[in-house]
Amino acid sequence: MPAQHEHFDTPFYNTFRRTVNWCVQHRWLTLGATLLIFVLGIAGMGRVQQQFFPDSSRPEIMVDIWFPEGTSFAANELTAKRFEQRLMQEPGVSSVSTWIGSGVPRFYLPLDQIFPQTNVSQFIVLPKDLKVRESLRIKLPALLASEFPEVRGRVKLLPNGPPVPYPVQFQVMGADPLVLRERADEVKAVMRENTNMRGVNDNWNESVKVLRLEIDQAKARALGVTSQSIAQASRNMLSGSAVGQFREGDKLIEIVLRQPLQERDAITDMGNAYVPTASGKSIPLTQVAKPVFAWEPGVMWRDNRDYAITVQGDIVEGLQGATVTGELRPALRALEAKWQAKGPGGYRIEVAGAVAESSKGSASIAAGIPVMLFLTFTLLMLQVQSFSRSLLVFITGPMGIAGVAGALLLLGRPFGFVALLGVIALMGMIQRNSVILIDQIEQDRARGVPAWDAIVESAVRRLRPIVLTAAAAVLAMIPLSRSVFWGPMAVAIMGGLIVATVLTLLALPAMYAAWFRVKRETPALI
Repeated sequence: MPAQHEHFDTPFYNTFRRTVNWCVQHRWLTLGATLLIFVLGIAGMGRVQQQFFPDSSRPEIMVDIWFPEGTSFAANELTAKRFEQRLMQEPGVSSVSTWIGSGVPRFYLPLDQIFPQTNVSQFIVLPKDLKVRESLRIKLPALLASEFPEVRGRVKLLPNGPPVPYPVQFQVMGADPLVLRERADEVKAVMRENTNMRGVNDNWNESVKVLRLEIDQAKARALGVTSQSIAQASRNMLSGSAVGQFREGDKLIEIVLRQPLQERDAITDMGNAYVPTASGKSIPLTQVAKPVFAWEPGVMWRDNRDYAITVQGDIVEGLQGATVTGELRPALRALEAKWQAKGPGGYRIEVAGAVAESSKGSASIAAGIPVMLFLTFTLLMLQVQSFSRSLLVFITGPMGIAGVAGALLLLGRPFGFVALLGVIALMGMIQRNSVILIDQIEQDRARGVPAWDAIVESAVRRLRPIVLTAAAAVLAMIPLSRSVFWGPMAVAIMGGLIVATVLTLLALPAMYAAWFRVKRETPALI
């Protein structure tokens, strides 16, 4: 022991030795403080914003413009071209690519695609650099609202993870489409009351005006006219029927036969349609059917055979979808309970969007955690060759949670899928340091050093290698901490490893002494 003191007999090491000795002597106080730090870390994690995946750092900006359901392709094209010309006038814009009547092709794997429909156009705006991208991303929503009030515009960046249409989404499900529409409107009203929500809408959009034919079935049967022939006659006039195909390169274009536009652009033109009878003669369509206007949903979505309306929206800058979703949940649960009190209609609200996708990702990791824990403990048993010591090392894994929470809160970073992977890796780093310290204690005890002195001196002797390896890992994470994608993981590892290293050197000796009931056998060496 005197030889050991020759190498570690400096003011710094003597101060550290006294600190470790105090922690071992007041082991229960030390363990209580460690437990308090752990509880504070858990509470702090509850205040960290949750995130699924961050946005990509690619330069492209995606702009969607939605018209009312049922808008014609011509009206869509007119406004889309005007918006494209306006975008090209913005400084820093290199190019604008426009898709009218559909979303852009999947040029990027995690892209959330939009199905072809006449009331939507999508643009890819390519700025000169990321600085211009950020200024455009902030400026374009106000430009859309002021200069293009006839559309519902949305500006977004490309995602990094699985495609999620909106950061906040709730799915309203039920059996009756008309009642479901009313329920979804109530949910939209609740979401719009939240000051953190922006651009609340739903995926059924507006109802469209349709032309229906009320058929006099008695007269139709008397004249030998079937409903199928009436449908065929109205389709030939309005939509047209394919009579052939024309090949242009590698594409087949249908040849459609229908009435000229001037003969089918008014409801009175329905009288020009004729339907065949059983006798072979033709009669005016209006003789057996009366055209009337009605309203119906333009788009209807289903989920598990139930009608489902997804109410969705964006959020203010600086917040995450999970945070706002958590704010809305109590009000929506109360609204759902109100529906149940009115009657057993089966109408319910389910969380969708980023929160639901994040739950799927976390569940996939959770499914492998038991195997991971088993393998980890098995490796510890092979290394330490003691169940009690392996368990002691094993429970030190979560000691860095307070550092993770503190670093994320201090730097304003969210806790997401990538950060979760960093926390799992952090547990392995902490356990590695614990193995180093406990192995040194066991070696000293095997040489006949009293248990108390072995605990204290092992902490002193392992201080430099443990701190240096931890410092190397922390410093290696600094370049990654600026990354949009890897930044939360790097910050989590840095904060967790700093706190865990301190606890490993101070709390682990106290835990060892308490676990094995170590008492001072000889006077202290200090």
